[in-house]
Amino acid sequence: MKRPMRQWRSLGTALLYLGPSLFIFSLFIFYPLIKSFRLSLHTTDLLGAEKQYVGFHQYVDIFTQGHFGQDLGVTLLFTAYTVIPGILISLLLAYIANWKLRGIGVFRTIFATPLVIAVASASLIWMMLFNPSAGVLNFFLQKIGLSSVNWLADPNWSLFSVSLVAVWRGLGFNTIVLLSGLQSVPEQLYESAKIDGAGPARTFLDITLPMLSPTLFFVFIVSVINALQAFGEINILTQGGPAEATTVIVYSIYREAFFNFNFSFASAQAIVLFLVIFLLTVLEFYVLEKKVFYR
Repeated sequence: MKRPMRQWRSLGTALLYLGPSLFIFSLFIFYPLIKSFRLSLHTTDLLGAEKQYVGFHQYVDIFTQGHFGQDLGVTLLFTAYTVIPGILISLLLAYIANWKLRGIGVFRTIFATPLVIAVASASLIWMMLFNPSAGVLNFFLQKIGLSSVNWLADPNWSLFSVSLVAVWRGLGFNTIVLLSGLQSVPEQLYESAKIDGAGPARTFLDITLPMLSPTLFFVFIVSVINALQAFGEINILTQGGPAEATTVIVYSIYREAFFNFNFSFASAQAIVLFLVIFLLTVLEFYVLEKKVFYR
């Protein structure tokens, strides 16, 4: 009789601690998710109020009309352009920042700087760098004998350009997380490897990478989710253009909701994007978690 009472008390204590988080999650995640799903099953007026129940008609329209397939392709390409290069560059910066050198704290601060720059400020900085006539990037291209590039107005370059901004913005967070992972590797392992005569490359492959694999796995999952939800850079730099070359799904949702006032169709797109992210995350856990080394 006493044991169930203790369990109820433990459950009550746990709910007391979890209460604030559950309230915030319910208010900002679960309620909007349920509301979006409900809206996707109705037609709406210009203010977003429900008018008529249409069932899954909006979902059928997504896959039979419009540009959802093209937008999904652009989104996946943007993810490919940003996730792996961003992690590799961050890993290099974190490896350098982990060196025990005098004044290394200054470099760590510089590497982490993109984390504190707002997306609007970062986009304006890069907009000046991308300027076709006065930008620094074209200046250096001309200095080495190459022709100028219209970074944001050329459909062949625009997605690469906004991806470059996204990679730069993600460097701060990724570098800090990977640096903390590197600093958690026990020094005894490196000393043992040195005694065994292992070189820097062998030490990195056999000790650093396996010990860092949980952190790399976390950074990869977060980076993929962030890339699939990219919006700020694209909205400021290209507005989905030119010729829909940078229209990712989130920007398409924004345009449907706040330009075309088709809130039900935008809600259906948001639900489909949620399912895509959920399935990709489950797939990543299924495929990659087996290769993660947990101490």
